[in-house]
Amino acid sequence: MIYRTKVAKGTPSELLGSIGGGRRSGFEIIEWCQVPLADTLLGSGDATCIRRSGTAPKLVDQCENWLVRAPGDLERVEACFSGTAFAPHRHDVYAIGTTLKGVQSFDYRGSTRFSQAGQLVVLHPDELHDGRAGDDAAFRYRTAYITPAVIQEVLAGRTLPFVEDGVSSDPRLRRAISALLEDYSRPLAKLEQQDAVYDLTMALQAVSGVVRPIKKVNRTAAIYARNYIEASIDRNFSLGDLERATHHDRWQLSRDFRAMFGTSPYRYLIARRLERARRMMLAGCSTAATAHACGFSDQSHFGRSFKKTYGLTPNAWLKATAGTHNRSISSGGRRTP
Repeated sequence: MIYRTKVAKGTPSELLGSIGGGRRSGFEIIEWCQVPLADTLLGSGDATCIRRSGTAPKLVDQCENWLVRAPGDLERVEACFSGTAFAPHRHDVYAIGTTLKGVQSFDYRGSTRFSQAGQLVVLHPDELHDGRAGDDAAFRYRTAYITPAVIQEVLAGRTLPFVEDGVSSDPRLRRAISALLEDYSRPLAKLEQQDAVYDLTMALQAVSGVVRPIKKVNRTAAIYARNYIEASIDRNFSLGDLERATHHDRWQLSRDFRAMFGTSPYRYLIARRLERARRMMLAGCSTAATAHACGFSDQSHFGRSFKKTYGLTPNAWLKATAGTHNRSISSGGRRTP
């Protein structure tokens, strides 16, 4: 059983308890989904969702949507969706996961892709994509979100690996991502996570086949620019400011930044502001106060930037994610990871 909750107390091990025993573990249960617990990373099985109203459950459509986030520092999610799942959007991290059930369909780099149960989805940072069920049934998946900076710690200054097709069945990638996703109910130990990220980076590099070294002076400037951006998210600045701070030509710096971190300096800045904004909204801040505190010119600017990154408005995101830090469910039938 997987509980979707309003009150995020306890661990996902408690979320994966037995509803038959009536154990609530401090959670306010608003919905639960019946999923065979024997399912493994490559398993399958029917998912039936029951919405609870008070103490009397009411059976609803078997294709009810849900998402549960795993514990720990590394963002890992398992979700089940039907119909149109994700609005077009882009994010500044790798999204690497496996389709557990059904057909996961998405538009990516000018083509429609299909991932069936057992296949892997590998989305590069800053690449526009959407998502939907590839047939009339629901699809279910697990995904890990990994920052390019973490990948760069392993690559030691080479260009980020790129899996062009977006879908893979490569056994090297399968082994590597399994280490991150298979044991989903507990946080990964720090050394365990580092080993898994190393293996995943090596697999990505082997599968992509095209990884070029970046000159040390260029990658040093890109790292300095990243640190400058992270220390300056409350204010506005230009490429000229980054050029003066790094003593590196602004246009070369912009190219090197993309090669190192998978996105432009400006979109990296917006992503950091939006990360802070999500934390503030979950803590109870209004969208107006959040927009001002996070460096956006006004609420409209904040709303547009938020929707381009997450595929929904700030208020719709907050309504869907309250208590679960769910980054995939929105109102109005549009959802984004």
